[in-house]
Amino acid sequence: MPLFISETICSLIGWLFVYVLLCILNTERDNEWNCRLVTLLHGILIVCLTAYIGFIAGPWPFTHPGTENTSLQILALVLSLGYFLFDMAWCVFFRTEGLVMLAHHIISILGILLALELGESGVETCGVLFGSEITNPLLQARWFLKRVGRYDSLAGDVVDLLFIVLFASVRIGAGGRMLYCELTSPKPSIVVKLGGVAFYMLSWIFMIDIARFACRKTRTKYSRWKERSKLYDADGHVVKVKQEKNM
Repeated sequence: MPLFISETICSLIGWLFVYVLLCILNTERDNEWNCRLVTLLHGILIVCLTAYIGFIAGPWPFTHPGTENTSLQILALVLSLGYFLFDMAWCVFFRTEGLVMLAHHIISILGILLALELGESGVETCGVLFGSEITNPLLQARWFLKRVGRYDSLAGDVVDLLFIVLFASVRIGAGGRMLYCELTSPKPSIVVKLGGVAFYMLSWIFMIDIARFACRKTRTKYSRWKERSKLYDADGHVVKVKQEKNM
């Protein structure tokens, strides 16, 4: 049995342990709240780890796709694989996610498994993990703000704006550049390249949904602003009439 399988099992058990521990310590919250805390923890951890791999430890994923996996890359991949297996099982059990999100999990799991089995392309897979997880803390923050009733505030607007900008610039912009480097390089396996295309297409599906959401929210904000302006003008007119009568 390959070593990464036993390491992945340990990773899966570790994430499950964190979830169970949160459920025990955080009994006033429901299962989804605690699961999203695990998701937030994974997102922060993997973003920091893959950022170190890509920007400091190297090699640079845009110039060295298809190279042999390093021990640090394997660590990041195993940690994420264990998490995605845990989250996939949780989502299926509680039926909280739709087909698109489940497809995202399946493609992520298969992509990480492929990189671990081949022993190469870990650098660009870690790059993809960085790009896909960098918006995750904002996504969870948005959900938590909704649950505590503070989403319709400046904090909610800032979180949404940062999420949209990061998703478009990193996952679509930088992700498109990485896919181009992957496809034009002779080193990566054809299966890895096909996986990159599938993941990028899935990112565009998310991007279209995000753009629709942004348009809806902008229209709603504009409508509320117009209503407040009308009320303000009406109140100002009433005050002015009263002042004229008192003169």
